[in-house]
Amino acid sequence: MGRVEGKVVFITGAARGQGRAHALRLAEEGADIIGIDICEDISTNAYPMGSREELDETVRMVEKLDRRMIVSTADVRDRAAVKAALDAGVAELGRLDAVVANAGICPLGTTGGEAFVDALQVDYAGVMNAVEAALPHLEDGASIVATGSLAALLPGTVDAPGSGSGGLGYSLAKRFIASFVNDLAYVLAPQKIRVNAVHPTNVNTMLLNNDQMYGIFRPDIESPSRDDALVAFPAMQAMPIPFVEPEDIAAMVLFLVSDESRYVTGMQMRVDAGGYVKSRPQQPTF
Repeated sequence: MGRVEGKVVFITGAARGQGRAHALRLAEEGADIIGIDICEDISTNAYPMGSREELDETVRMVEKLDRRMIVSTADVRDRAAVKAALDAGVAELGRLDAVVANAGICPLGTTGGEAFVDALQVDYAGVMNAVEAALPHLEDGASIVATGSLAALLPGTVDAPGSGSGGLGYSLAKRFIASFVNDLAYVLAPQKIRVNAVHPTNVNTMLLNNDQMYGIFRPDIESPSRDDALVAFPAMQAMPIPFVEPEDIAAMVLFLVSDESRYVTGMQMRVDAGGYVKSRPQQPTF
């Protein structure tokens, strides 16, 4: 216990799913949390976003762990709103030690430019906005963690034609995150600020558990159910599992926020049950 005792962490997309798991795991280890979520739906994204009630429930769960959590309703696409929410949280809690830029959407099965742009704006610009808002508050030893995606590292997955324009936008955004983390880590290294990405495989959240995603995994069925998709979910991983849990990603985030990773930066940390090595084996070099 106490691996991040006394730290304050900013988390985007904190209402549910991975964001909530990060908030709870970090709070268990002594951190206070500043959290934001959009708390309204995005028209191009078929599954619902987290609600204000879910965000408030995350607060209650953190407070049960005897930690503080300051939350605001804010859209990560709105740079000014992100900055205002974070500044207010820092004013209340007194400091900022880490950022977990987690908010994301995956608007699959779409056509046209709107879904493509929405995916880019939420999944990549949202990371940029969170980092930009945080930088004035971060000091030596701070940590920035961005949520990427195993699928974006594997051509022919979410960027395939069947995924639509939103899938292509999602893939591009997550690939941008990998490059952004690599270069920002170099830029911030003299300040001893670490920057890393976490790339999950299938995670048991709403982003996976929705009709559009079921159709991507089971294109052979007209209207597949979750049970239909469950038999195909393991195709992403080398280990024989359908998905990982949000808590599995939170364990990696905890490590990257904690001082245990004080010299770990610029890394693409895959929590993927072997999904990358299954699809993109890397030969040893001598």
